Amino acid sequence: MSEPVKKLRCQCKGSDVESIKSSILNNLEYRIAKDHYSATGYDRFLSMAYTAVERLVEKWMITQEVYHKTNAKRVYYLSMEYLLGKSLENSLLNLGLYDVCCQALKELDLDMEYIRSFEADAGLGNGGLGRLAACFIDSMATLGIPGQGYGLRYEFGLFHQRITNGRQIETADNWLALPSPWEFERPEYHFKVRFGGKVEKKPDAFGRKKLYGGVVKKLLQWHMISLCRDT
Repeated sequence: MSEPVKKLRCQCKGSDVESIKSSILNNLEYRIAKDHYSATGYDRFLSMAYTAVERLVEKWMITQEVYHKTNAKRVYYLSMEYLLGKSLENSLLNLGLYDVCCQALKELDLDMEYIRSFEADAGLGNGGLGRLAACFIDSMATLGIPGQGYGLRYEFGLFHQRITNGRQIETADNWLALPSPWEFERPEYHFKVRFGGKVEKKPDAFGRKKLYGGVVKKLLQWHMISLCRDT
């Protein structure tokens, strides 16, 4: 690592109330380009979330450096779903900064519960398999096992439910409609994913024609077997 990079890495974010307040205000102004008058509730959530992300990234970079230097063997966990829930409170608790951040928000005339209410659940799955996968990832982090989870970034991984005239009505949950502070795009990495097989029209048990594909059918069969084993 070059000397300039080392110097940049030494500029760690503070964990005291004043440092947290400074990060929140800086993120609101310089990253989101909003002021006290134009900022929405979601903007304020983003400024708090980015404050947590900055401190998470510092630890992430140090961890990755250790892995590379020690040539650590890593676990790569593949799952069709990850039921992670909301990340702000979990991240602040793991960083040991929850109480400090609550105090910083209070001094800025904001409330943590109000800020948290604007975060959407990550729509990466909604079954027992997703919760199990999230627990595996948390467990590896707790035990210090080098690992990483891989899955699918669903655009509509969850759904909203309401009852109308005694019937359940589902609507799509567009959790990516607003920017997510927990993601980092890597446009320099892209790969072609090819699928084989063919699509056929076949009648189902009620005589209705359905589209079936060899590859899709196998994926669905694997997914359902996994769910059954999990539950």
